[in-house]
Amino acid sequence: MNRYQEQPHLLDPHLEWMLNMILDFIRSEKSPPSLVHLCFKFLYIICKVRGYKIFMQLFPHEVADVEPVLDLMSRQDPKDSETWETRYMLLLWLSMTCLIPFDLSRLDGHLESEGGKAREPTMDRILAIAKKRLGDFLDWSLTTISQTNDQSMRDIMVLDGALQSLAKLFKHGKRDDLLQYAPTILQCLEQKRLSESSQAMLRKLGVKLIQRLGLTFLKPRLAAWRYQRGSRSLAANLSMSQSASTTDAVSPDVEAQEQEEDYDIPEEVETVIEHLLVGLKDKETIVRWSAAKGIGRVTGRLPKELADEVVGSLLDCFSFQETDNAWHGGCLALAELGRRGLLLPSRLTDVVPLIIKSLTYEEKRGACSVGSNVRDAACYVCWSFARAYEPKELKPFVTQIASALLITAVFDRNVNCRRAASAAFQENVGRQGTFPHGIDILTAADYYAVGNLNNCYLNISVYIASFPEYTNAMIDHLVAMKINHWDSVIRELATKALHNLTPQAPDYMATTVLPQLLPMAVGIDLHSRHGAILACAEITHALYKLGLQTNRTVVDMISSECVDALKNIHQMVRVGFGGELMRPAMCGLIEKLSLSKMPFKNDPVITGWQWLIDDTIKSLHLVSSGAKDGIMVAVVSALSALCEEYYQAQAGQADSQMQSMLSIYIEGLKSPQMLTRCGSALALGCLPRFMIHSKLKQIFEGLQQMCSVSQKEGSFTEARRDAVRAIAQVCVKAGVCANGSPDSALCLENVAEVYGTLLESMNDYTTDSRGDVGAWVREAAMTSLMDVTTLVASNHFFIFYHSVCRVNRMMCCLAQQAAEKIDRYRAHAGNIFLRLLHSTKPAVPHIPHQEELLSIFPVETTTSLNWNAPSQAFQYITQLLRLPQYQYHTLLGLTVSVGGITESTVHFSSQSLFDYLKGIQDNNAALAQFGDTLLSIFRDNLRNDRVTIPFLKMLNQMLANSCFEIFTTEENHQFCVDLLALCKELKKSKDISKLRACIAVFCGLIQFQGEVRKKVLSQLLMLLCHSFPVIRKTTASQMYEMLLTYDDVIDPEVLDDVMTLLSDTNWEGDLATVRPHRNQLCDWLGVPRPQVVAKVTI
Repeated sequence: MNRYQEQPHLLDPHLEWMLNMILDFIRSEKSPPSLVHLCFKFLYIICKVRGYKIFMQLFPHEVADVEPVLDLMSRQDPKDSETWETRYMLLLWLSMTCLIPFDLSRLDGHLESEGGKAREPTMDRILAIAKKRLGDFLDWSLTTISQTNDQSMRDIMVLDGALQSLAKLFKHGKRDDLLQYAPTILQCLEQKRLSESSQAMLRKLGVKLIQRLGLTFLKPRLAAWRYQRGSRSLAANLSMSQSASTTDAVSPDVEAQEQEEDYDIPEEVETVIEHLLVGLKDKETIVRWSAAKGIGRVTGRLPKELADEVVGSLLDCFSFQETDNAWHGGCLALAELGRRGLLLPSRLTDVVPLIIKSLTYEEKRGACSVGSNVRDAACYVCWSFARAYEPKELKPFVTQIASALLITAVFDRNVNCRRAASAAFQENVGRQGTFPHGIDILTAADYYAVGNLNNCYLNISVYIASFPEYTNAMIDHLVAMKINHWDSVIRELATKALHNLTPQAPDYMATTVLPQLLPMAVGIDLHSRHGAILACAEITHALYKLGLQTNRTVVDMISSECVDALKNIHQMVRVGFGGELMRPAMCGLIEKLSLSKMPFKNDPVITGWQWLIDDTIKSLHLVSSGAKDGIMVAVVSALSALCEEYYQAQAGQADSQMQSMLSIYIEGLKSPQMLTRCGSALALGCLPRFMIHSKLKQIFEGLQQMCSVSQKEGSFTEARRDAVRAIAQVCVKAGVCANGSPDSALCLENVAEVYGTLLESMNDYTTDSRGDVGAWVREAAMTSLMDVTTLVASNHFFIFYHSVCRVNRMMCCLAQQAAEKIDRYRAHAGNIFLRLLHSTKPAVPHIPHQEELLSIFPVETTTSLNWNAPSQAFQYITQLLRLPQYQYHTLLGLTVSVGGITESTVHFSSQSLFDYLKGIQDNNAALAQFGDTLLSIFRDNLRNDRVTIPFLKMLNQMLANSCFEIFTTEENHQFCVDLLALCKELKKSKDISKLRACIAVFCGLIQFQGEVRKKVLSQLLMLLCHSFPVIRKTTASQMYEMLLTYDDVIDPEVLDDVMTLLSDTNWEGDLATVRPHRNQLCDWLGVPRPQVVAKVTI
């Protein structure tokens, strides 16, 4: 049976017949006591595996079963430790028979027995069995609790069981029977100090038992003083008229209230409440939640004055000196009290401000914060209040609660808190009906909408702030709580939200918020500085955009003190400390102030800003890898905006002094620091046209040199990527002029160099520990080629008449990339290929085989074709193999896909390739051309492992699928001869994977007829004596399979001997042992024995 413990439900179909079979033995009068005990032992084993709650339901519980079970139970010896299973199962059975829906007195009949003595009633017999064990059980429980500790696992389990049993007993037992034991148990628990235990479950059970003891001490009656909102009965509510439904809350009868309070409260209740209040501050949620429910239950039985004292003690949890655990427990308890009507409206003035604080409670702990559980519980309090109170009771607090809930629903970092606040707001809107614009807001900020943090900050907040009741509260919360948040994502979203909220309250932003933020921007706290600087930038820019609509400048909208403070921020802030945050923040400030056209032209501050940008580019190598991309984007944006606004002497003309800074960036392209190169390249790419005018030649030379030199060295991959991007950006900024100066525009003189650099970058296959990093360069080169080609085609069409070969090479390179194995880059190449092919404004001329391409790729494929999916992409791209111009590059791209390791890519690419080859099997010329292209690829990449190994794998698949069957009929076909000669070159390699792939190709070449077959066999036999044992073993195994596949290779008379020798020889043994076997094979196969070349010593 123990085997079923993991999935006990598998026993369910068999439980009934097993139980009935065993019960037949138990009921039989012929069964001896030992057999009965054995049967109950079996029942216990089944019950243990399946669980008593399920198993006990199968016991027969008819009226006729009560007496037999009672008789069996009364005959048991409580002190017999050998038969405890019998007593255990009989108690379970008896508990089921007690559930029969009849008065047990009906079972008594005539209470006089034959001897004339009165017989005990059935009910008394059952109670006697239970009570007989109650005292003993309580003694055992108290002894167990006193003697165990929570240090050993066994003691913890025993203690757990004892506490659970007592809690169940006091939950379901009769108060009159248990009241006498309650003080003793409470005293035992106090001595045990379970609240100090390290086990959360024991602390929870301790709280659970203490609250049950408290309920036992108090009379089981509902407090007459409690606040009731209407009737608790659904039927009564439905029957009430509309006028009655709006009447006041039910007020308790004064006389009943006086009678209710006219009894003494035991002293132990105070101890119980103290323990529950301590439990509210426990470090585990399950303990706090149990304590909160206990507070609610116990308070519901107390007089009004004592209950109010409990509420007062509860409010002490909301002190700044308390931890987040106390705040959370306090919120849970308040929600319980409110839900039960035990928190009277007179207390709301004290409670609501604390709940408002709890909705935004957050306490920083190191690099993160705590308090999300407090905010979640505060939402629960608001939800419970909505159900507990009449609208008139909450009316004075509606604005506060509504604003606080919406702020949490929109701006809280945790999604569960946002959703809890949204649900609480919805409950209040539905039940109170007094929340301003409730239905409209709920439509925008429902449970699902608040799930997306960006949507909350940037969209939903703007809609809610359009209602004046909430605008200032939301702005104030962002400034007070989110600008200085520990999470940089929240800080940045808060600043963007302030930008979006500025049109709702421009005057408030300019006169109140901005003056608050400026001191924070130069303060001590790093997070506050970072958020405040970004917020100042965003608000200033938003005010500028508003000013455009009314023909006002930013200076007209904000005070001169604010303008001076904005100008001087960079002087007050040290970017060295926390530079990863402060540098991008300052660059963001420079960008936004420049876009806002602040009147700082020819001001010394511009020099300071420029120094900051240049210093950041030089210092990029000092920042962590995670922050460098964000800093680089910020620097480039700042530099572009700064130049555009402040470096024009006249319209379209650069300040000559400022233009000299180009040499700094050109020199930075040669820096030994890769990130400085990246920053310099991107800086050159972002400069406006007037800045690069007459400097284009220097810029192109610097960028091209960085691309070519570093590619040969195999380093600075990211710098090459950014240089390739910068080339296209510079071309787009400079524009095209066919006969213009190469120093000022893209023209006939420099277009060839630009295309040459970009096309050369398409062949960047640099790899390092991160993988194929050259793909970054190839991706940038593809995008840049598209931008430059579109630019040239749209401006000076006739330049292309000098660029036929360049367009041809560009489309072929794109076709190659569209056939390769990495989904992302294949998709990028394919989309650009189709965009250029179908471009009409402008149209790209000289695309080779344009008509055929348009038939392969109709215009609808630009949207329907998913290049990321190998199942779709390769069936299109393999059709380019029939176009001579594209065949070489397409097959080169397919090589790494068909010979790759990704299963889906290999499957679909090889399937599409073989479908193409199957279609040209009868076309000797087409197959010969394909073979020549294949050999050209092999010859050109003989020393390139990136291509060679996949090529050999692809070739092996082709030979195995008889793709060159038409060649095998001709003896010594030139394709096979050339292929064998190239494979012989690879045989000298020391790369195991390459040698293995080469062996497979040799075995495939054996199908060709003539003298070439003898040469292939000779190569294989030489590999049988290779210096690597694994190669010798692989060769023998492959040859064995080859001879099974191609039975015409050798004479049938020696076939068995050859096969036996290949399979039985230990080819991993010493060469001296292996060589005679190899020579024997040579003799049988009619191949001259290879001669060992003696090494000549000089």
